[in-house]
Amino acid sequence: MSAGTVNASTETVDAPTQRREITADTVASSRRRRATRRRAVMAVLGALIVVCFAITLMVGQTFYPPADVIGVILGHDVAGATFTVGRLRLPRAVLAVLVGLCFGIGGVTFQTMLRNPLASPDIIGISSGASAAAAFAIVTLSLGEAQVSAFAIVAGLVVALVVYGLSFKSGVVGTRLILIGIGIAAMLDSVTAYVLSQAAEWDLQEATRWLTGSLNGSNWAQVVPVLVALAVLGPVLVGQSRNLSMGQLGDDTASALGVRVERSRIVVIIAAVGLIAFATAATGPIAFVAFLAGPIASRIVGPGGSLLIPSALVGALLVLVADFCGQFAFDTRFPVGVVTGVLGAPYLIYLIVRTNRAGGSL
Repeated sequence: MSAGTVNASTETVDAPTQRREITADTVASSRRRRATRRRAVMAVLGALIVVCFAITLMVGQTFYPPADVIGVILGHDVAGATFTVGRLRLPRAVLAVLVGLCFGIGGVTFQTMLRNPLASPDIIGISSGASAAAAFAIVTLSLGEAQVSAFAIVAGLVVALVVYGLSFKSGVVGTRLILIGIGIAAMLDSVTAYVLSQAAEWDLQEATRWLTGSLNGSNWAQVVPVLVALAVLGPVLVGQSRNLSMGQLGDDTASALGVRVERSRIVVIIAAVGLIAFATAATGPIAFVAFLAGPIASRIVGPGGSLLIPSALVGALLVLVADFCGQFAFDTRFPVGVVTGVLGAPYLIYLIVRTNRAGGSL
């Protein structure tokens, strides 16, 4: 065999190997870039939350310097700031962060599981169930704050299970669940409207404040249940992030990869609904935070990896910024739910129009 033949044979063998090495290096490099971008985005989101949190504590009708705020947080008695910051602003800011985290992670869980950006608790009836129960508890039963919260939590879980049960037919299809959820939400909204039409003036004011989604009057008694729910249910969802990602490939593929699809789905639904229900019970249904957090996180983080933690951070930032704007950006003070509703409604319309133009369905 000639030297030329040997060299030609070697080139023939080495060319595919070289292509495989180039492809592997490219994939590894792409993964590193995505991981770096992901860490950078989460770091920036975390820093923005800290900054907004600090501004919320310092700024108001009276400005308190950082030294006074830090002193109050450390438990020192600071004239004026102890009450204003420690009893009014601090629980409000902490609750804003906690419910934002809950809405963000709960909303993106449904959107990821059902592979549809419309599949958020705002759209599929969970928030409507909690709202209808709370309105009934306030207006008809004249219950206190703790009982109203309990009604809202139980109702949110029940509505989620009903929607899931009605949409189950040899598995759950995202489109079917969304349409059933929209129908149930419409019925529950009608119930809420009827209950409010029968309300006395004082009960009507209280119910309307709750249904709008507001952080007014926040206190530590509201913070504790949300914190406990987040500490217990948040890790459950993060632990299911791999199964959620696999589920995006389809039920059959996920099952072939070793995911117990229905079991995982039930765990995820209960945990996500629990977070949404506890957050809603504390502040009312803050509109569109669960709906917006996931898509925003997806755009800034990019493809690859779970969106649970980035969406939670986006949700917390949204609630903090919206509440601050509602208090100080306008001549009249608005509840946080009004501000987030103004932001979310146009995006919902845009999403539906874009889906329709693309020839898709809800």
